[in-house]
Amino acid sequence: MQFRTNLSRHKFSPELKKKLKKVEPVMEKEKFVIAPAYKIYGFFVLGLATAIAFRALIILDHVQPTWVRPVWYFGVLGNFVFFFYRFRVSGRRKRAVAEYQLIEKIQSGEVLSSMDREVIIYILRSIKLSPENINYLIIFLFSLIAIALDLALSFFVNT
Repeated sequence: MQFRTNLSRHKFSPELKKKLKKVEPVMEKEKFVIAPAYKIYGFFVLGLATAIAFRALIILDHVQPTWVRPVWYFGVLGNFVFFFYRFRVSGRRKRAVAEYQLIEKIQSGEVLSSMDREVIIYILRSIKLSPENINYLIIFLFSLIAIALDLALSFFVNT
């Protein structure tokens, strides 16, 4: 974490330096940059593809069992990459909230600095631009379809 002034150049007591450091954290500008659209939607497509792959396993088991293992590996490896990306996005948001003590400042009614506002705007834009709600809806629908197809294949085709 960087600070607005280099406190080591000033002759402050160690206690005052410690207090000042807690008051003015400054995240590097790069942390406020939202990923480009191609990256956001690329990971979105990867997440959907792996979710659909897992739901397809039950169908493949009925119609093409030799594909179960390769599709499972695709799903697992794809989820590894996708969830690591989501973990990093979530971590950046949580770190920003913690470093700037945004919850405490808002709860206490403290006036927000321009930097606090930048952080809040970054977090809100990041949430607004995320297609995660569409991801959840599509996964929900494909889960229903997978269950329906499995039941149909189990009770009507294989009997």
